[in-house]
Amino acid sequence: MTCELMLLRHGKSDWSTAVGDFDRPLTKRGKRGAKGVGGWLSRINLIPDHIISSPASRAWDTAHRAAEYMGLGQEFIVRDKRIYAADVSDLLQVLRDCPGSAKRVMLVGHNPGLEELVEYLVDGLVEIPADGKLMPTATVARLILTGGWAELDAGCAQLESITRPSGMLG
Repeated sequence: MTCELMLLRHGKSDWSTAVGDFDRPLTKRGKRGAKGVGGWLSRINLIPDHIISSPASRAWDTAHRAAEYMGLGQEFIVRDKRIYAADVSDLLQVLRDCPGSAKRVMLVGHNPGLEELVEYLVDGLVEIPADGKLMPTATVARLILTGGWAELDAGCAQLESITRPSGMLG
């Protein structure tokens, strides 16, 4: 059995607000990025069966806006507090708890956890771009997993693509 994992880093967040990290909202660019991700995934017919999001404002808003542009309602998104400030082991546990019926899962979260998860799942077989950022804001990494959600381990995935917002135009 193969499954597909889509990791979506939240859109650009607003550092100028006087709120804590958890409550930081998206900027206008971040909102556009989230809508762009959803529209792009819809156009190329990559609609997830299951969406899990960090409950942090910027991640939840990204997940909600992307889902809306994929034709999915807010009720389709599961908030999971384990994703906020998560390390690889936390993220693996979140994914292991996915329903077995889900063939394509989207996890919406934060760096550095998402980048570290990509590197772990492909056992380091990933090229870091010249700018040093594997997953800048509103970027989607697509991985093909060789087993089910309960069988996640180092090297169990093949990196299909990493698409930045500029690659979603068109």
